[in-house]
Amino acid sequence: MCEKKHSIMGSRIDGSMTEHTAAWIFTGCGLLAVIAVFSITLYMVLNGTPALFKVGILEFLFGTVWKPTADPASFGILYVILTSVFGTFLAILLGVPIGVMTAIFLAEIASPKAAAVVRPAVELLAGIPSVIYGLLGILIFNPLMYRAEQYLFAGSKTHQFTGGANLISAVLVLAVMILPTVISISEASLRAVPKELKSASLALGASRMQTIFKVLVPAAGSGIMTSVVLGCGRAIGEAMAISLVSGSSVNFPLPFHSVRFLTTAIVAEMSYSQGLHREVLFTIGLVLFIFIMFINTVLTGMFRKGVGGNGRA
Repeated sequence: MCEKKHSIMGSRIDGSMTEHTAAWIFTGCGLLAVIAVFSITLYMVLNGTPALFKVGILEFLFGTVWKPTADPASFGILYVILTSVFGTFLAILLGVPIGVMTAIFLAEIASPKAAAVVRPAVELLAGIPSVIYGLLGILIFNPLMYRAEQYLFAGSKTHQFTGGANLISAVLVLAVMILPTVISISEASLRAVPKELKSASLALGASRMQTIFKVLVPAAGSGIMTSVVLGCGRAIGEAMAISLVSGSSVNFPLPFHSVRFLTTAIVAEMSYSQGLHREVLFTIGLVLFIFIMFINTVLTGMFRKGVGGNGRA
């Protein structure tokens, strides 16, 4: 009897030690994530702010001339910022509806055989390197855009032909690249909705489409919004594919203009930059970092506001 009691006490002590150890490990992992974010933020601030004071904040953020190797040099990135804003917004506008509709198809409409074909294709899209998307953009989108450009601007003496490497090509490539993220997370969110909600909606006389769009999609709103945020981050942070299809010239972001994004501005010139030019590229990285944080905060705030409104209603 004593041996049994000792065994029980021993197992309790061992279990308590295991729980405390696991708690410390989990806490350490959480702190590591916080430290990583803080370290990246601190590094970007320390390396990105000096050039702001050397160039001038207004000239840097609102200047439209980018000539880093001229004498005197000009470091205006307004067109680059606008290109990233417009390009990301258009890519999200195109990619998110297609991704969410595909997720609805896989979760609620597709037969097992159809899902077995579509789902591996989506997973394959997620595994394709970004440079391959860029090469496909050169082979597919650029020729199509160049034909459209020749047709729309035939006889024009002012338009600078881009060969199809323009904002539209970049947006199309970005829209395709965010699809796997949006589809996978949205489908998982839709499948996580309790079956009772769907059954109750159908039992009350709602049609299948009404149940999907008025019950299931709102219930999975948190996951869908997460997919939008992650897709937005993918679109903003992409560099390699965009550098191949955008033309990489600093222009106002019109559809058939060769353009440069914040990411491609860094990639295109970091290898040969030096002195103030190199410092300015780090400042562009800081602007990109702030831009991503702002977009994530705004989207998350919009979602929370929507959830609060629905809860009050």
